[in-house]
Amino acid sequence: MFLKKTKSLLFHAAVCSALAAPSFGQQTPVNIDVNLNTVKAPMKPIWAFFGYDEPNYTYMKDGKKLLTEIAQFSKVPVYVRAHSLLVTGDGEAALKWGSTNAYTEDAQGNPVYDWTIVDKIFDTYIERGMKPIAQVGFMPQALSTKPDPYRHHWKPGDDYNDIYLGWAYPPKDYKKWAELVYQWVKHSVERYGKKEVESWYWELWNEPNISYWKGTMEEYIKLYDYTADAVKRALPTAKVGGPEVTGPGWDKSRVWMRAFFDHVTKGKNYATGKIGSPIDVITYHAKGAPKLVDGHVQMNMGTQLRDLDKGFEIVASYPTLKKLPIIIGESDPEGCAACSEDVSPQNAYRNGTMYSSYTAASFARKYELAEARGVNLLGAVSWSFEFEDQAWFRGFRDLATNGVDKPVLNVFRMFGMMEGNRVDVKQNLAYDYKKVRDESVRGEADINGLASKSQTSAAVMVWNYHDDNVPAPDATVKVSVQGLPQQKMMLYHYRIDKENSNSYEVWKSMGSPKQPSAEQIRQLEKAGQLQLLTSPEWIMPKDGKTVVEMQLPRQGVSLLHFKW
Repeated sequence: MFLKKTKSLLFHAAVCSALAAPSFGQQTPVNIDVNLNTVKAPMKPIWAFFGYDEPNYTYMKDGKKLLTEIAQFSKVPVYVRAHSLLVTGDGEAALKWGSTNAYTEDAQGNPVYDWTIVDKIFDTYIERGMKPIAQVGFMPQALSTKPDPYRHHWKPGDDYNDIYLGWAYPPKDYKKWAELVYQWVKHSVERYGKKEVESWYWELWNEPNISYWKGTMEEYIKLYDYTADAVKRALPTAKVGGPEVTGPGWDKSRVWMRAFFDHVTKGKNYATGKIGSPIDVITYHAKGAPKLVDGHVQMNMGTQLRDLDKGFEIVASYPTLKKLPIIIGESDPEGCAACSEDVSPQNAYRNGTMYSSYTAASFARKYELAEARGVNLLGAVSWSFEFEDQAWFRGFRDLATNGVDKPVLNVFRMFGMMEGNRVDVKQNLAYDYKKVRDESVRGEADINGLASKSQTSAAVMVWNYHDDNVPAPDATVKVSVQGLPQQKMMLYHYRIDKENSNSYEVWKSMGSPKQPSAEQIRQLEKAGQLQLLTSPEWIMPKDGKTVVEMQLPRQGVSLLHFKW
């Protein structure tokens, strides 16, 4: 069972405190040693990237609320990626579906462009200081080589393969497709300005190595050439890339990646006839694989990290591509955001703290994997947003439910406080990024940390993660920090666990109401915010050192934020 937490204690020059032994008997503390003077690399905000299938949720009530919150806790512009920005339809929002009607044709087959809904989506981002990763796709009905049937009406529990209809096919006219792309980029420059659009990323399609693309690999490469050429003709300084394949751990995915990279570096361009294709950013996806084991959820972080690492390895093998920025276009514990817990019980990790601890532990390893391969990881998109007008806590892979933040969103609030440089962290357990990549977390818990330091602050994120979501005793964790300035400073200790920053547990304590009252919603909204474990404390480090000892529950995450 989870045991009552003891309060965080500080050990420094003038204070000598004792920690009461927890009731299950004194454990050997996990020692996490942070050296703020040992800089590893800049603390890139690789977490400030989000995405979702349903673009029309963007400007709906809860979508706008969530985007506002995300923008507010990030000190850097957040990038947002959404599917279906060129899909034909009336703009109705539905699961795994969206449309903008950007392209239709008149009776004579002439193009008709309508940017109304696309603008509504991008305006919502720009108003909040966010930036699009403009996904060029999917195929408008008038251009599809198989236009009917075109729209699906998928719901959780239906066959996933039923969604890949006319929107997933190649164009019947590549030049008309290229003109559509050209007009879109040109319109964006006219509406938002050259400088703004230069800061965006344009990328083609989604997961073309599986059923999202009903053409061949060569047809995708041809489409990329026409797309990249059109983007650059409209704005030569625009940033464009691909191939947005999924699962580099699979043989098929590696074949796709290498074929694409071979083509853009030395192949004959389908659109221009020249050698090579424009590429400014590399994109691919990496997913984990949870399952049910003896009635509980067992995650598989190792599968996701192996996907990441194999992609990094492939990119690093191309000298002209190795230093290009990489965006992991979807980087998640598994593949289907809209597959709810009620029909996919292996997804029961999503409402509670397992999702938040997984996120903390996995993002920390993304930095290390990229560093080890010598590649330039710019961002990792959490394919997780919100699902409008759905049952409370239904178990979608989302950041909020009915406008109430879930525990996982608070990890990103923690990341938003980590600035400056990433610094050295050591601990006395066996897990490092290689062990998690190769074995996942199946033995001891992964109790570890990520730390940063800026001119006026330092932050240490600590997690207690395990792939198996089963009860376990709290861990005694001793965080030793050196390299602090020799001056009085404030320490804030934030926590995500069963009792803190956890709207899901509060909702369950209410009896899991299907229609919470207005007062209950206010309570849930408050519970969904990031909360302090203890009151802020003034500390005075001795010789730049201080120690914080805590009881950290399984799947819990703490952030120690020092400000001076």
